[in-house]
Amino acid sequence: MRDLLYIPLSWLYSMAVNFRHRLFDWGVLKSEEFDIPIVCIGNITVGGTGKTPMAEMLITSLSRRYCVALLSRGYGRRTKGYREVTVDAHYRDVGDEPLQIKRKFPHTTVVVCEKRVEGIRRIREEHPEVNLIVMDDGFQHRYVEPRINVVIVDSTRPYYEDDYLPAGTLRDKPESLDRAHYFIVTKCPVDMSPLDQRVWRMNLHKIAYQRVYFTRVIPTPPVAQFPTQNVLNEGDEVIVMSGIGNPKAFISDVKRKYNVVGTITFPDHHVYSVSDIERIVAKLEKHPKAMLLTTEKDTVKLRRSRRVPDIMRERLFYQPVQVEFLEGSDVDFLGTLKSDLEGKVHLDSVPKR
Repeated sequence: MRDLLYIPLSWLYSMAVNFRHRLFDWGVLKSEEFDIPIVCIGNITVGGTGKTPMAEMLITSLSRRYCVALLSRGYGRRTKGYREVTVDAHYRDVGDEPLQIKRKFPHTTVVVCEKRVEGIRRIREEHPEVNLIVMDDGFQHRYVEPRINVVIVDSTRPYYEDDYLPAGTLRDKPESLDRAHYFIVTKCPVDMSPLDQRVWRMNLHKIAYQRVYFTRVIPTPPVAQFPTQNVLNEGDEVIVMSGIGNPKAFISDVKRKYNVVGTITFPDHHVYSVSDIERIVAKLEKHPKAMLLTTEKDTVKLRRSRRVPDIMRERLFYQPVQVEFLEGSDVDFLGTLKSDLEGKVHLDSVPKR
């Protein structure tokens, strides 16, 4: 019954999305170009598609040639306006994902600003050394005309079988994908068949200059969040805890390496309360040999909390992840991207939208 009630709401949402795009197409709302290359990473669905690991990969690669800044809205923060992220910032002031990126790349300028145009202008004014901006989660934000649009799509949730919010997870119209230059299909099985790849290419690759790549997120060795004598080895008992958009893939990966004796899931960008901590502690007391394994984003929210008791501190580990391109196609992706940024290859013929 609830799904039936969502249908008219999804219809109204789609009408609003399409009308907003028309305003940009008609020139009523304006897109602004800047004299600095901007690489936008985005998607057309809500939930965890894997934008943050891709942003981290681009910062790692592009920082060898450019002075890179990252611009994010800072979803879930309690502040407004332009704010630079520092390694000792509170996640409630800057957002959990920007803080995670800043802690990983302390020498990279990381900025949050819900008005992307204002954010880019301030970066240009206050950091003249920056000569490339990675804009996180800005594909549907058409006030900025980026040099390159990298769109992330989740292989486990095909957008072409989805519905608009709230009945589904679509937050933008599929026709918007015509503005994409690169598609990164994430969470692919390592043995993804050529037929499955062909289906995705047929649905995504509509225009000659567009490129499609298939990737998976692979875990790296777990890290203790706090000083501890404990270690976490393959096959050990773990309690999996997460507050991310799509936890199924994370839990599935953990089950391949560890003996999962319990799971605790929270909504994406969750703010941990006293009752949440008590729930976690109860699980740990029930399983005295189990370690607590969570995501890197979740530990950003726990590392400075005074509420974290000793039992959690002694047993809390997080699981970093990185992007792996299937069939070694990362060389082609990064090489083509860098050439596009220098205006050498196929983007010279891309029509403006």
